[in-house]
Amino acid sequence: MARYTGPSWKLSRRLGISLSGTGKELEKRPYAPGQHGPNQRKKISEYGLQLQEKQKLRHMFGVNERQFRRIFDDAGKMPGIHGENFMILLESRLDNLVYRMGLARTRRGARQLVNHGHVMVDGGRVDIPSYRVKPGQSISLREKSQNLSAVKEAIEVNNFVPGYISFDAEKLEGTFTRLPERSELPAEITEALIVEFYSR
Repeated sequence: MARYTGPSWKLSRRLGISLSGTGKELEKRPYAPGQHGPNQRKKISEYGLQLQEKQKLRHMFGVNERQFRRIFDDAGKMPGIHGENFMILLESRLDNLVYRMGLARTRRGARQLVNHGHVMVDGGRVDIPSYRVKPGQSISLREKSQNLSAVKEAIEVNNFVPGYISFDAEKLEGTFTRLPERSELPAEITEALIVEFYSR
């Protein structure tokens, strides 16, 4: 199943979360798209709820179904809570950490930075967005990539870097210091529903 490339605002409204991270999509019309507007009273089945939660998380990270399922299966082999491990593995992706460091305004933008070879891990170029960063590894931009206007704009608007990343805004370099805790990950996701979905 291919990655979704359609209108992200419409998708944000359908899933009930801001995929851009700005919250703008839900400000004007905080209800699902469709001709009946906010008066749609559909009761969602248990399966529907599980599916919706899976799609919410999958689109949030911009991952295709096959990759998503593979990460989910990997999480199941780790000690601890399956759903939490799954969220932590998604959070450890290189494109996500580039976004979390504020080097791109969206995860989609971060994925492009990685794809185009602008990002380095421990001083070596990595152009695979799904690369799994390990605690202690450093992430930086290639010298000639540091002046990209998209990066400069992103740095100007970003004022929050999570506690599991240390970031030097002068050098545009950060370190994934530790795995995140569940409380630091998206609160709008109920990962237990995703575990249920795949356990059917």
